[in-house]
Amino acid sequence: MIGFGNVGRELVRLLLTKQEILRRDYGIEWKLTGIASRRIGWIAEPKGLDAAALLENRFPEIPAWRKPQNVRQWLEAADPAVLFEASSLNRLSGEPAIGHIKAALESGAHAVSANKGPLVYAYRELSELAKSKGRKFLFESAVMDGTPIFSMFPHSLPAVELRGFRGILNSTTNVVLTEMEKGASLEAAVAQAQKIGVAETDPADDLDAWDPAVKVAALVIVLMGVPITLNDVERTGIRGITPGLVRAARESGMRYKLICSAERTAGGVRASVRPETLQLTDPLAQLEGTTSALRFDMDVFGLSIVEHKPGVIATAYGLLADFIRAVS
Repeated sequence: MIGFGNVGRELVRLLLTKQEILRRDYGIEWKLTGIASRRIGWIAEPKGLDAAALLENRFPEIPAWRKPQNVRQWLEAADPAVLFEASSLNRLSGEPAIGHIKAALESGAHAVSANKGPLVYAYRELSELAKSKGRKFLFESAVMDGTPIFSMFPHSLPAVELRGFRGILNSTTNVVLTEMEKGASLEAAVAQAQKIGVAETDPADDLDAWDPAVKVAALVIVLMGVPITLNDVERTGIRGITPGLVRAARESGMRYKLICSAERTAGGVRASVRPETLQLTDPLAQLEGTTSALRFDMDVFGLSIVEHKPGVIATAYGLLADFIRAVS
């Protein structure tokens, strides 16, 4: 496991909680043979680490001469069947997550990722590498946490043509716009979002719509099969939306929301993230807090999915579900 922050810890808790179900229903026995993060470095123990101890921040003491110095040394020492990649997003290049996943696949392990960057910058390369190695590259948690978006299409919706999608994919801006409706300034609204644990210490990627733009690009690349770049996504954040504009919209029966969308055109796909005013009768206008939603427009029918107020456990569950799919 690379990345042992909130998501990584919650995944370990889920693995422990569902250990009997994994054994009984899926025939899966597991042990954690390696863990890595910027804070703790590279720790490998092929005989298995004490997962409960790790949750209490009790890490094994490994002599410096035995401690791996990079991801390939670590993979060789840990000898994993599956790598969980849960490092932070680098929206500029997708690294180092891409390198981690590539090294895992080349070593003979399945790769399960919660990181959007590898999808935007290296989806085809990593998918082809996984296929050539007879392994799986899975990434359900990259968009909408544990909601089965990516796995739904190949398994439950075969042979459909996805013509476009529309939805809300950013919790921070959802909370900020709601707080501004109540009269808060942008700064106070951001502070409230940070207080409840939705916004990062530096919320720039949310306010400037980079986070949802990466998600839109990932969805277009994977589900629509069009290799767009992040710069191809038309992007407008919410910094220009004042509390006065938000309250005036609400008073006129409208609400501001940061809308993510994509649609096929004669020239390819047009994708965007931008603030829009929605009628209160629009289902997207009713979404609050961390709730997110997508409507998929297909050649056979439309389908809407709403994820209600997910927490960290939802992201961890997506990793767990991919783990079961990888090894079953």
